[in-house]
Amino acid sequence: MQDKEDFLLLPLVEQFLTSRATRKPSPHTLAAYRRDLLAVARLVADDPATPLPLAALPIRALTARSLRAAFARFAMPRAAASIYRAWSTWNGFFDFLVAEQVVTGNPMPAVDKPRVPPAPPKPLRGERTPEQLLAGVAGPDQRQRDPWPERDLVVLALALCAGLRLAELLALRTGSLAGRDGERRVEVTGKGSRSRLIPVEPELDQVVVDYLESRRRRFGSRTVGPDSALLVDRQGAPLRRGGLQYLVESCYRRAGITDRVPPGARLHALRHTFATRLAEDGASAPEIMRLLGHASLATSQNYIEVTAEQERAAVRANRTNRSLRRLLSERSAAGGPG
Repeated sequence: MQDKEDFLLLPLVEQFLTSRATRKPSPHTLAAYRRDLLAVARLVADDPATPLPLAALPIRALTARSLRAAFARFAMPRAAASIYRAWSTWNGFFDFLVAEQVVTGNPMPAVDKPRVPPAPPKPLRGERTPEQLLAGVAGPDQRQRDPWPERDLVVLALALCAGLRLAELLALRTGSLAGRDGERRVEVTGKGSRSRLIPVEPELDQVVVDYLESRRRRFGSRTVGPDSALLVDRQGAPLRRGGLQYLVESCYRRAGITDRVPPGARLHALRHTFATRLAEDGASAPEIMRLLGHASLATSQNYIEVTAEQERAAVRANRTNRSLRRLLSERSAAGGPG
């Protein structure tokens, strides 16, 4: 009988990815898991002392020592966030192997990982930019061949008023919104299959109702069952990742706010705007954590800290404070009381 420690790595990687697929991660997340596992594994296999083809690498070769050396080489050209993500992937992989009784322990605690501070929020810039964006897409645009303002508006409103991620928007069903008038909520399944309920105010509810009615006119009532995808393209098919990203970017262009969208944020800028405005309006970190589905309170606290910094910067820029600074500077230069 084959010793489990002689099992080859690559088949175990595929088993791990299959197990992760039951959590419904995005295809991009699964692809990132595979890249991180194979990139570090190649470095273990390429060790000059014991070189091996990657396909022949046994699980017993993945010791704390070999992984430390591989991660040291992996880290050299990469940012801290990429190293941390790879470390987390390998940690999850070994937890899986322990649970499957392939190995007796997880060596990853012996492999150092960088500390990665939460990325700063990237909301839309400009106090009235969200309102300008909504107004810019609410009416038909004659430049479009097949304008559908009700659909475009519901996408933006769900991101700006409920803080949904891209994958969460794509996963919504028409039955995801439920409850009595005044108590409506949208049920969302977020990262790690964590579910949360987000209150839906009457204005957002009306935007959804208007959109579904426009969809019935376009495609018929049978396309709006409770299990149907909430967001569809102009042919009535469920929106996909690329289509949703393109839709949001086209809304930015039509509203004339492309210069106020932080680089690399795309749809996520709308979610960050939702969270930032919550913090500005006095929401606590636990409230933000529950509404956005954060796994860590530190991530939610980040919005409050950024808001506090912005408030201090605004006070610092106040003209009276600037005058007071000049006065003190002039007095100090003249040798007055210090």
